[in-house]
Formats: sequence, structure tokens, C-alpha cells
Amino acid sequence: MKDFPGVPGTWTGLVLRISQCLFAAGSIASMATSSNFFSVTSFCYLIASMGLQVMWSFGLAFLDAYALVKKKVLHNPVLVSLFVVGDWVTATLSLAAASASAGITVLYYSDFGDCEFGKECQKYQISIVLAFLSWIMIATSSLIMFWLLAAG
Repeated sequence: MKDFPGVPGTWTGLVLRISQCLFAAGSIASMATSSNFFSVTSFCYLIASMGLQVMWSFGLAFLDAYALVKKKVLHNPVLVSLFVVGDWVTATLSLAAASASAGITVLYYSDFGDCEFGKECQKYQISIVLAFLSWIMIATSSLIMFWLLAAG
């Protein structure tokens, strides 16, 4: 029952964690290269949330890689409980940040007619898309962790 795709210590688990990390890092890079993201609070929140996501996902990707190399099983109930809580917290923060930033971007494009920042708005959009992709990956991981905890 505990051998399904995405659990810690498997290749699919490692791929999920690496994709979370890469999408979040891409979101940070796209937003940080814009010149005036710091003037909008939700964009700053997106940077902070994705920064936390990068650290969390990188740490768990490292742990998954270690488990794969050493052929360890990471199904300890205490460890899985920590994964569940961490995944749910980062998933909630990521969704909130991506949604808030998407709302501001829609405000710029739709409500103000057109974005007066030019290329900056495209960077905002790319950053938000990458943030949502990161959230999809972390939501998948969090559901798998919850499933593993319930099956344990």
C-alpha cells in the first residue's frame, strides 16, 4: 500500500521535489529581474513564498536523493507527519501568493486597460505562471504525503 508514485525516496518523489524547486526558482528569477516589483506588496510576498518553497523543496529533494542512493525507506510516521505539515504550509502560502499576484496582474491588464510597464508585465505574468506550476507540484506532493500518512 505504501508503494505508489511520489512517496519519499522514489524517483517520482525526487522529480516532484526538483520540479517544485525549479518552478519556484524560475518564478523568483522572473520577478526579481523586473525593475519595480518591490513597489507591489503581493509581488514581494510571492518572492518570499517562492523563496521558502525553494528551500523546502531543495531540502526534501536532497533527502530523496540520499534515500535513493543509500536505498533507505523514508516511511517513518514522524518524518511523514513533518512532510505533510511542511507541504501543506508551503502549498497554502504558494497558492495565496500566486493568487494575490495574479489579481494584481489582472488589475494592471484588464482594469487599467493595458499595462504601462511594458516588458515588466510579461515578467510578472511568467513569474505567476511558474508560481502556479510550482503550486501544482507541491499540491500533488502534499496529497501524496497525506495519503502515505493515512495508509501508514
